[in-house]
Amino acid sequence: MQPKIEISKDESLDLRQLTAPCGLDCFNCQGYLANDNEEIRKQLATKASEYGIPYKKAYEISVCKGCRKEEGICPIGGMRTEPCKVFKCITSKGIESCADCSSFPCDHLQPYADKASMLPHNMKVFNLALIRKMGLEKWASEKANSVRDTYFNGKWNI
Repeated sequence: MQPKIEISKDESLDLRQLTAPCGLDCFNCQGYLANDNEEIRKQLATKASEYGIPYKKAYEISVCKGCRKEEGICPIGGMRTEPCKVFKCITSKGIESCADCSSFPCDHLQPYADKASMLPHNMKVFNLALIRKMGLEKWASEKANSVRDTYFNGKWNI
């Protein structure tokens, strides 16, 4: 079960810094929001403890400063110990995000059903397409919140 979604209202955020290269909106991620919200942090720790991580340890690792500030390593739940493939790729190409890449979309953005109900990784390509179309700032202020909300709360509508 996904913790209650709390969308960031902070207008002073560095949106480029807090948008992952793969298109995830770190500024709306539970791990980022847990930095300043004790209730979200406790929810994340409780969820992680359901997967065998002792609550105290889960509480300590239930925050993230954003993909770019974490150098591509997701610290939430100790899931990653090295940068993800997307972060390595954009770094090696010297570009800001997959939206800037001539090979977009590529296999690094392949969606998976595994943990899709808890982790929003299947919305990456949609976000990147919107970033290309709208620009980062407009996407972040006008669309990112509704994409995340629809992903977790919307009904399939095709």
